[in-house]
Amino acid sequence: MTPRTDLVDSGVPWLGRVPAGWKSKPLWSMFERIKDVDHPEEQMLSVFRDFGVVAKDSRNNLNKTAENRSIYQLVHPGWLVANRMKAWQGSVGISSLRGIVSGHYICFAPRHGEDNRYLNWLLRSTAYTNGYGLLSRGVRIGQAEIDNDQFRLMPILLPPVQEQRAIADYLDRETARIDTLIEEQRRLIELLHERRHSLVDGVFDMKRPNTRLQNACRDVVDCPHTTPEVTDDGAYEAVRTASVRNGKFRSGNGLPVSAEVWKARNAGGAPSIGDVLFTREAPAGEACMVPNEQICLGQRMVLLRIDDAVCVGEFLLWQIYSDRVQDHFLLSANGSTVANVRLPTLRTTPIWLPSLAEQRQIVSYLEEQTVKIDKLIAEAERFIELSKERRSALITAAVTGQVDVREVA
Repeated sequence: MTPRTDLVDSGVPWLGRVPAGWKSKPLWSMFERIKDVDHPEEQMLSVFRDFGVVAKDSRNNLNKTAENRSIYQLVHPGWLVANRMKAWQGSVGISSLRGIVSGHYICFAPRHGEDNRYLNWLLRSTAYTNGYGLLSRGVRIGQAEIDNDQFRLMPILLPPVQEQRAIADYLDRETARIDTLIEEQRRLIELLHERRHSLVDGVFDMKRPNTRLQNACRDVVDCPHTTPEVTDDGAYEAVRTASVRNGKFRSGNGLPVSAEVWKARNAGGAPSIGDVLFTREAPAGEACMVPNEQICLGQRMVLLRIDDAVCVGEFLLWQIYSDRVQDHFLLSANGSTVANVRLPTLRTTPIWLPSLAEQRQIVSYLEEQTVKIDKLIAEAERFIELSKERRSALITAAVTGQVDVREVA
């Protein structure tokens, strides 16, 4: 695969330079918009940013199917489908399936003789995703609607059909190799997480509880059950459940608040270094050490003010993630849709509390062992990110003619 030298200005800023022999046509000349409804018996399809048009039940999808399936639109293989609200994120694709999609999508029947696989790679490339962004206008945070009239005029870059097929073959093959490597790294991460969990749980599994969680604390402080008033330039942070995951504090996921709000929300006791933050719902049972004293409690948060005469905060944190404690939360949680660990349940959670010397020894051991595993996990995650970047760059380079794949076996 070599860089092409016959590049000329495409006349489209977001496409840049393309091979001299390639043409372009407006989308409307290749596709006709059709809305064909009242086919409730057909399989449900959806457009995913990472996968294109696929069967809806083949991927995790939080969007529920409406009871009245007659409102969904029928599409056939070769049809162009776009989520008008998320096209700028890459939720566009050429369907290889027959089925029905959301009535909020825009669907186009093909009126061309081009290669569908090439078109799918092209229209899902970073270059075109950037193009959709330029044609979209914001409607709310995280959503921007593509302008339908501008979308119809979007130039579709077309090399000769034989070269389209060569590009599609190349990308099918090369992305499959990258995807295999990514999947191997994901499996490795799963195994490492399992190993980490087994290491932690192994410390506490055979130890009989000898006290209740409240006895490790000077106080268990619930959050004010109100939404904190946000200040854009606030120097303090109201921590939320999004701030806590897998024993770590995630900075920046809280809400900026003023000194007055910080003081008011800490009326029950200000967080101190060595204390533990706990999420009682959405999700329940997550925890981390207090990262600094510039925080206060947002909604659904609990502060465990550690009694350092009997407990090491890090030791309690490790134990919270043991199977025994997590199972206790699960069995005791209430809430019809969202699990909620009530304060009486949290306070009376059975825990094992040995001497301070033994607690410190266990904390030191777990930190030493898990840091090695965490490093391997971080390396695998970085490999995945780099592979995704390479995959994206490879696709864009091929479909815009920056590299010549015609002679690649």
